[in-house]
Amino acid sequence: MSSSDPVAATQRWRLDLAYDGRAFSGFASQPRLETVAGALREVLARTLRLEAEPVIVGAGRTDAGVHALAQVVHVDLPARPNTRHALEPARLVASLNAQLRGRIHVLAATPVEDSFHARFSATWRAYRYLVCADGPRLDALGALAWCVPGPVDLAAMNAAAAETLGVHDFRSFCRRAPRAAPEDPINRLVLEARWRVVDDPLEIAPGGTFLRLDIRAQSFCHTMVRSLVSTMVAIGQGRLARDTVRRRLASPQRDRLPAPAPPSGLALVAVGYDGGAS
Repeated sequence: MSSSDPVAATQRWRLDLAYDGRAFSGFASQPRLETVAGALREVLARTLRLEAEPVIVGAGRTDAGVHALAQVVHVDLPARPNTRHALEPARLVASLNAQLRGRIHVLAATPVEDSFHARFSATWRAYRYLVCADGPRLDALGALAWCVPGPVDLAAMNAAAAETLGVHDFRSFCRRAPRAAPEDPINRLVLEARWRVVDDPLEIAPGGTFLRLDIRAQSFCHTMVRSLVSTMVAIGQGRLARDTVRRRLASPQRDRLPAPAPPSGLALVAVGYDGGAS
């Protein structure tokens, strides 16, 4: 419990979420904007009849339009809610999903120790980016993947992805945080980065080829994955030199690199904690 006062006592909960990022202006709460955390706060407050909306802490602050298949959040809720029912996991999940109506889906709700922190307890995050080369320009396809002209050189893209492994200064591929100086490094540890061809089981891209980047890092900075994707795709198309990623990591500068890839192709797919993944 988070308090010794029986009236104010709270229980920390872990919620595992999936959501369609197109419906939201990112994960973090923002005034007058529809966000994942804001929608979840509102529904929790209504469900549990809370006097104030609770604070939602997420493992990753996904950008506007970015999807999640395995986001993890924590929230402190009253141990004795003002409802007729006890706070029971299955009932809470069912109630939240009925109200969220598919924009957000709560996969699981689990009581956890106060020491659990969705963000700071995480040891890594994994994202997936989907690219469709030479596929049809359909709205349904564009909701999940970035459609680009092909062909693309998968070996060249994988050679570029391999350059990101380890600790590097990713200033060339990240949006600088407010109040950060241009010379401040943005060091990140990348644990895995690999492109592969994947199946199209629903046959929604006739004539196209699906490519997927799987990238896992201790943490990411703003637009890092999407900026790397657009650069690697340009390398695969022959529009940028094969050593572009290596050179920009060694001497960070953003100029003359492509704009970040669209958010719709990106999804948070796993979060790692001691003892296993999300």
